[in-house]
Amino acid sequence: MPAERRAAVLGSPIAHSLSPFLHRAAYEALGLHGWRYDAIECDEAGLPGLLAEMGPEWAGLSLTMPLKRAVLPLLDTVADLAVEVGGVNTVVFRDGARHGENTDVYGIVQALAEAGAGAPRSATVLGGGATAGSTLAALRELGLPAATLVVREPSRARETAEVAERLGMALAVRTFDKLEAVLDVDLVVSTLPSGAADPYAAALAAVPAVFDVVYAPWPTPLARAVGEAGGTVVSGFAMLLHQAARQVELHTGLPGAPVEAMRAAGEAEIARRAAG
Repeated sequence: MPAERRAAVLGSPIAHSLSPFLHRAAYEALGLHGWRYDAIECDEAGLPGLLAEMGPEWAGLSLTMPLKRAVLPLLDTVADLAVEVGGVNTVVFRDGARHGENTDVYGIVQALAEAGAGAPRSATVLGGGATAGSTLAALRELGLPAATLVVREPSRARETAEVAERLGMALAVRTFDKLEAVLDVDLVVSTLPSGAADPYAAALAAVPAVFDVVYAPWPTPLARAVGEAGGTVVSGFAMLLHQAARQVELHTGLPGAPVEAMRAAGEAEIARRAAG
């Protein structure tokens, strides 16, 4: 076993990532002084070459856009859940092989439970990207057999509809011009990028619980509208925190990631950026 162990988050753009702060805080709390965690700019074209260069000192990777689907053909094994979701956000290097996992689903489930929104009877998901697929898997884990997906145009729902089929979930697809007709639900999950949900904040204000995957700047107009109306608001930071905690466990092989130390480090960095 190499004296130094390495892990990193890969994606493009990557400079904004909070992952290094979360993982480094975990290593410090766990006493893993020979471990380092970096942020590496990498797009789909550069991923095969970068993976090929990684030696035995590498323990694992965190993956963000646009790599969660692109990595699939480059792996030796993929966990069943990641296959169902169609996306890998965690790579573990083990016994000379690359193994793919999805901890986003775990992160979503834990974030909802932490906020007291972990038992919805109905849900609507906004957006059709990779996070929408993970959201459907999380909703299935919470007991929902069906959900509604809202996208700008039906063609954007194709990959997420395929995820629903693999998960055995019924999925109704609607477009944003019909949004208000699908808001009589316990939970709305917005997987839209920063700013994209802003025009719908007023329409969503009356929903009992909203999970907005954006975490900075926070609160988003959507989160503010729901909170002011008395609803439950779940931040994307909670998802990021809990998925990272599971990644730490997978990369290090140690149980019980130090979630509170990671939370404090992440919140401190978010506050520093907001002040700067």
